[in-house]
Amino acid sequence: MFGISDFGISLAYFLELACLVFGVYYGIRYWNEDDEEETIKKEQE
Repeated sequence: MFGISDFGISLAYFLELACLVFGVYYGIRYWNEDDEEETIKKEQE
């Protein structure tokens, strides 16, 4: 089913899911990073 019996295909599915999870984490973690830095700079001036 889905060619999962082959190791290469299984690895590709696993890496795709790992990239998806990392992308979601990165997007949530750094969502407004630049906005916060600009706000801090404006407050200091």
